Amino acid sequence: MNLHIYENDTALARGAAGMVADALRSNPTLKLGLPTGSTPLGLYSQLIHLHHTEALSFAQASFFNLDEYVGLPRNHPQSFNTYMHRYLYNFVDANEERIYIPRGWAEDPAEATQEYATLLAQHQPLDLLVLGIGTNGHIGFCEPGTPWDKICCLVELLPETREANARHFAEESQEVPRLAITMGIAAMRQARQVMLLAMGSDKAEIIRQALQEPQTVDLPASALQFHTNFQVLLDQKAAALLQL
Repeated sequence: MNLHIYENDTALARGAAGMVADALRSNPTLKLGLPTGSTPLGLYSQLIHLHHTEALSFAQASFFNLDEYVGLPRNHPQSFNTYMHRYLYNFVDANEERIYIPRGWAEDPAEATQEYATLLAQHQPLDLLVLGIGTNGHIGFCEPGTPWDKICCLVELLPETREANARHFAEESQEVPRLAITMGIAAMRQARQVMLLAMGSDKAEIIRQALQEPQTVDLPASALQFHTNFQVLLDQKAAALLQL
C-alpha cells in the first residue's frame, strides 16, 4: 500500500488527476474503471482541465463504470450513465463505443448483471481502477457481506447507502432505487493498479478500519489491503485516525 496524504480535497484531486494522466500518457489504450458519487468530482474536473490545457487524450482509452442503479431509465437525471456524461465524458474526447456501463435499465437485471460480468471477464485485468469508499466500507456498490469472489453482482443497497444517496433524488420526488448492478470485488482485485480516494472527517474511521484492521467480508474495502499496486489518496481529515 502506498499512502498519499494531501492538505485538502483540491490538492488530492490534482494528485489523483496527475496519476491518471501519467497512466494515460504511458498507455493511451488504458482500461480505466471509474466511480460516481461526490468523491471523484474534483478528479474529473482536473482531468477535463488537463484535456483542454495539456491535450490529455482519452480517445483510445476504454472506460468501465463501477455500477448503476437498477430501474432508472438510462438517461434519468440520477442514473450513473447520466452522471458520467455530465461530469466527464461530454467534456473530453472519450470514444462512446468504448464506454461500458452496467445496463441497470434493462428489463432483466439478472441478465444485465451476467452480461456485464462477461464483459469484465473479457477485458480483465483493468489497468487502473479508481474507487471511493462508503461510510460503511462499501466499494462500488459492494455492500458489507458481499462475497469477494464475484466479477459482477446484483446487490440490494443497505439503508445507510440509500440514505447517503437520497439527497441526489430530492428534486425527483423519487426514492433511491433498492437494487444496483456493481463490479464485484474479484474484478477490482484483479486490476493492475487501484486508487482509493477519500476525503473528509466522516471517512476517517472507516479508512482506519479498512486499512489497519484485519480483513473481513463485513468491510469490503479491506479486500484491497494486500493488493500489489494499491494507491490510497486521502486528505488530512480522512487520514486523521491512521496510526502512521
